[in-house]
Amino acid sequence: MNNPSKGLTKQIGLWSAISVVVGSIIGAGVFMKPAVMAEQLGSPVWLILVWIIAGLFSLFGALILSELGTMWPETGGLYTYFRKTFGDFFSFLYGWSAFAVINTAAVAAIAWVCARYANYFLHVNGFSADVEQSIIWHIPLIGDLYPLQDFGVKIIAIFIVTGLTILNYRSVKGGASFQLISTVTKVVVFAALIAGIFILGNGDTANFIHAESPPHGTDLLNGLVVAMTGAFFAYDGWINISFIAGEIRQPQRNIPRSLFAGVVICIAIYVLINLAYLYVLPVEKMAGSALIASDAMSIVMGATSGTVIAAMIVICTLGAVNGNLMATSRVTYAMGKDQLFFRAAGKTSRFRSPGIALVFHAVWTCLFILTGTFDMLADMFVFITWLAYLLGAVAVLMLRRKMPKLERPYKTWGYPWVPVLFICFSFFYLLFTIITDINNYVKGGQPVINSLFGLLITLLGVPLYFWIRRRNTTAKTSE
Repeated sequence: MNNPSKGLTKQIGLWSAISVVVGSIIGAGVFMKPAVMAEQLGSPVWLILVWIIAGLFSLFGALILSELGTMWPETGGLYTYFRKTFGDFFSFLYGWSAFAVINTAAVAAIAWVCARYANYFLHVNGFSADVEQSIIWHIPLIGDLYPLQDFGVKIIAIFIVTGLTILNYRSVKGGASFQLISTVTKVVVFAALIAGIFILGNGDTANFIHAESPPHGTDLLNGLVVAMTGAFFAYDGWINISFIAGEIRQPQRNIPRSLFAGVVICIAIYVLINLAYLYVLPVEKMAGSALIASDAMSIVMGATSGTVIAAMIVICTLGAVNGNLMATSRVTYAMGKDQLFFRAAGKTSRFRSPGIALVFHAVWTCLFILTGTFDMLADMFVFITWLAYLLGAVAVLMLRRKMPKLERPYKTWGYPWVPVLFICFSFFYLLFTIITDINNYVKGGQPVINSLFGLLITLLGVPLYFWIRRRNTTAKTSE
């Protein structure tokens, strides 16, 4: 039997690391967001540009934070970097937000989509509309939550999260192997989808540039901000590799390589799949599509497309749920080891996995599944995530000044211009997201101000931090 006190071991190589990056990124977003983004933008040119711009800034973020990852290849990722740069308080707030908003909301959103399409085969019924509306949780100045809405789908999502948590609890290598297999499978699936639409779709390349009524001025700006959030949701997950840095073999080499390769692969896939959608569906038809991938494939395959697309989405999102569960629990594990969270979270199981942290994540994720909807969860965690990425880029600049002689096996490409550009872009994106969220809420376009809801949950960590500090001080005094 392995000794849990020895901690986590280096069991993840380059290809498994790339599979974590690609597998964590490619999930629900590319199936759920293109139609909404087409409606928001009203232009095929802007649609493709948003996917490219969001991909490039995600790549910039990956290359910037790779510098920190190779300096400190330790389990915990941004939490570890923030602790060394900003101290315990800010690192705790990030770790808390990662547990309470970023990571668990991301897994909940992806699992929700996976369950929705799995229900195509399982047919688990929910409650009637009257029962769904019978329980409403009102959060002052934020909005309303409906825990009984889509209850059948939520139950399936909870089973998915629970099953994959058990897999990762019992075997780190098993979770990594599942991730590699699922990632290879989803890349093959996307290649087949793209090739099938272009070869058999009998579409029109004029759809790549033609739009009946593209927006202008303020409408275009609002559309770009909201659409960018959708694209960032689809690209999110690349940071996961930093969370498991302490378990990667040759991390100084494999972290930047896996990030660069993984994000570039995803940019190529996302641009090609959106071009494939546009090839058979003009942007106006894309905008009116409830299930964009199904509508595109129905032109190629006819009535059987629904079954094929449902199976494809289940395959792709299962891998994304696993990749995110596998990686994100390491942040909570690192916090537990540092006694900046519940100490049990920092213990390894007899299977040499962060067992208690995995359980904590599963429980909180299931609560999010019960209370949230896909769009709310996606928008909420994207906002908090990009706030963390902004601070990560700031950390790179600060450490170059504070610790200029510290060994850096990898240095950020384009320093200092790329980090500065990334920080400016992130700041204005976050600012416009808050403004757009409030406007949409006031106009009745969304039930919750998603960005402020995410900030509220994050700030709830402040009293928890001071309670943990007092607990630790009391424990030291009594020793």
